[in-house]
Amino acid sequence: MNLKQIEEFESQVLFSNYKKYPLFVQKGRKCTLYDFEGKRYLDLLSGIAVSALGYNHPRIANVMRKQLKKLIHISNLFYHPYQALLARKLLEISGMERAFFCNSGTEAVEASFKLARGYAYKNKLGEDKNQVLTLDDSFHGRTYGSLSATYNDTYRTPFGPLVPGFQFVKRNAVEDLRAKFNDKVCAVIIEPIQGEGGVHACSREFLQAARDLCQKHRALLIFDEIQSGLGRTGRYFYFQKFGIRPDIITLAKPLGVGLPLGSVLTSKEISLTFGPGDHGTTFGGGPLACRLGFEFVKILQEEGFLADIREKGEFFTQKLLDLKRKYPFVVDVRGEGLMQAIEVNFPAREIVNQCLEAGFVINVTAGTVLRFLPPYIITRKEIARFAKALDKIFSKVPADQ
Repeated sequence: MNLKQIEEFESQVLFSNYKKYPLFVQKGRKCTLYDFEGKRYLDLLSGIAVSALGYNHPRIANVMRKQLKKLIHISNLFYHPYQALLARKLLEISGMERAFFCNSGTEAVEASFKLARGYAYKNKLGEDKNQVLTLDDSFHGRTYGSLSATYNDTYRTPFGPLVPGFQFVKRNAVEDLRAKFNDKVCAVIIEPIQGEGGVHACSREFLQAARDLCQKHRALLIFDEIQSGLGRTGRYFYFQKFGIRPDIITLAKPLGVGLPLGSVLTSKEISLTFGPGDHGTTFGGGPLACRLGFEFVKILQEEGFLADIREKGEFFTQKLLDLKRKYPFVVDVRGEGLMQAIEVNFPAREIVNQCLEAGFVINVTAGTVLRFLPPYIITRKEIARFAKALDKIFSKVPADQ
């Protein structure tokens, strides 16, 4: 089966809700994908931040083989060893006290909203304490609660009415946050670095203001680190750069290194909001996914691993800044660690297509932002090779852009 055949086949049997790129993937190794004709592609997207250790990582593959022979799934009515082992690792690196496992980022966000509203209700903080503040340009998922906290009208408008009680605040606008905060707010949810919104970081001042206001009004501060967490920025979590601690952390993407796995981390006190039957999942926290997640976090904790991500991120930033100095149509370069972006002043989808043709997988977000989320194991040589290719592509952009 070739690319044209798989496109036709899928058009006959699948929903058409993904705008796919013309790449028919056969296999992957390290940071490279291979199509069915043997062409190689350097992957700077990692399955949208999922395949953080690249493809066929020997330790991950070894753990998977061992666990497949034992147990893939067991109901959450019973015990298996790896939920608690993975939870302990996540609590060690986050400073939280309790973990809940689910299947995805949007499920983690939904659970965090239930926790926040349930916490206010069970602690009798006010009958109408159920409002949630979220940010302009935010993206928290596509199920109804998480979609209600997501800013882009393209995602929201066709599916209304959405869940009530959500209000948007301008990113990094402390005064707007203060103006919209009151005792009816039960939670504020923030991506410390917005991924889908264009790789925009929140300032220390804004995050601290959110922390202080939540403390004052007995609201919960939720940091959505689904894309920015678990090593992506060269820290376990981006919020650790500022030492501003949330009440709840939502995680997913790289946690299961390719298998569906999300998590909510919080304090013991807040976790007690959920008693038996208050929340659950059929598949979340299964033995295979949790054992893979446990191995992934062990790798993150190895000496020098996160520092290497930061150093490669700085190298990547400098390569992108070289392009900004060279091409007037480059509006901005931003990011942290291996979460990088370059913004141009024209729709950038065609640049993505040209990169794919040249053997590089990237994507565009917010229309004009080229986003790079490579595996943590990418080398400086591979980054330099991509930068050289992007330079060549940029050199062919019309001068009137």
